[in-house]
Amino acid sequence: MSKKVQAIYLWWHKPVIDKELLQSLPNLKVIANSGVGMDHLDLKLVASFGVKMANAPCAVSSSTADTGMALLLASARRLVEGYHIAISSGIEYREADFLGVEVTGATLGIIGMGSIGYKIALRAKAFEMNILYHNRTQRKEHEEQAVGATYCKKIDNLLQQADFVMVVVSLTPQTHKLIGKRELELMKPTATLINISRGAVVDQEALVTALQTGVIRAAALDVTYPEPLPRDHTLLKLKNIIITPHLGIKTDKATYMITEEAVENILAALNGLPIPSEVLPS
Repeated sequence: MSKKVQAIYLWWHKPVIDKELLQSLPNLKVIANSGVGMDHLDLKLVASFGVKMANAPCAVSSSTADTGMALLLASARRLVEGYHIAISSGIEYREADFLGVEVTGATLGIIGMGSIGYKIALRAKAFEMNILYHNRTQRKEHEEQAVGATYCKKIDNLLQQADFVMVVVSLTPQTHKLIGKRELELMKPTATLINISRGAVVDQEALVTALQTGVIRAAALDVTYPEPLPRDHTLLKLKNIIITPHLGIKTDKATYMITEEAVENILAALNGLPIPSEVLPS
């Protein structure tokens, strides 16, 4: 059947695209990914076989932005801790011992202002948050004004001011461990780090230390490395962290839309038309 295969639809990084597979599919024209991140693909290797690549940025942006805001709110108001208190027996609840932090009026720093980052800003505006953002390129003035966002050319300025720092970047060699010991120490001791991009964008060992020593208040992660974490990993034992199992795009509607977007990309490639969400090797 190998000569008949012209397209691959990747779901959750499967099948693994390596040189052996590419060599076995001489008529492959396109690989369509079920999501935005392409760090699981060797883009230059795929391109060297004359194969086009596409992702699904439109379908996932809203559901991922919702996940980011959910993590922000859950961490700020200590919802997971509160749940365990509410269902536990023999624990005395004292209101003064269980204070969260205010979201309304707080400053949110968004690192990565693509389609997902911008939708996070739209949601944060509804919570009356002050919005800072750092991006490779500055957004147009009318886009900034629509969400009340202020551009920080240097990431340091954002880190020093934000009460909540949300990371929404693609994983590339340039963003690998983008948030490390130095960056965490620039953040306020009352600040919260939220990562909905890729686990390796944050130096996890530095994050463990920062959470243990009070360098930052808390963290909320939808992504880790590896996924899942080993059951004895220190991050799983800390009280000031929320970890979810990469739920970013996992809704019924988003899954359907991702498939539609992938099919649209595949059909365009097979018919020799421009691919709506084509990804080129950098």
